[in-house]
Amino acid sequence: MDVEKLFKDYDKWKRDIGILEFELSRFEGVPYDDVIESLCFSHPQGDKVQTSGISDKTGKTAIIYRQVKERLDDDWFDYLIERYKSVKEEVEFFEYAMNRLSGRQSQVLKDMVLGQMSWQELMSKYNVSHAMIGKYRKKAIEELEGIYGMREQNTENYMLD
Repeated sequence: MDVEKLFKDYDKWKRDIGILEFELSRFEGVPYDDVIESLCFSHPQGDKVQTSGISDKTGKTAIIYRQVKERLDDDWFDYLIERYKSVKEEVEFFEYAMNRLSGRQSQVLKDMVLGQMSWQELMSKYNVSHAMIGKYRKKAIEELEGIYGMREQNTENYMLD
């Protein structure tokens, strides 16, 4: 697990959650033009032999259009929900893991990652040297790697059972 990458991903996750919440709150489905385009470029499914004597192309087209629109809406909504749950879980676990760090590491890392404080600001706030901030960060990374390792091990154990 590349814990340092998580520091960079955290802001992106928070933005993603905001965007996904907005999209879900205002969900209207797939735009009509996209449905028409998907119908134009899709391949016919089923038999091409006409089984009834009456051809009602308009009715069939409307039914197919509605079915395609509903399927696309369901697929898009399901994707948004799954993506939201996934990102939300990552953010919550990352925040949980940061709260489990020992000593000053937890607060220093929160200020560094969540508060986006510079090393200079951290040095002033905690009245420590640049080297000490580096040690806090290094120790926090080691502990986070352990926490994420336990999470991965639990997932692996579940998959193997």
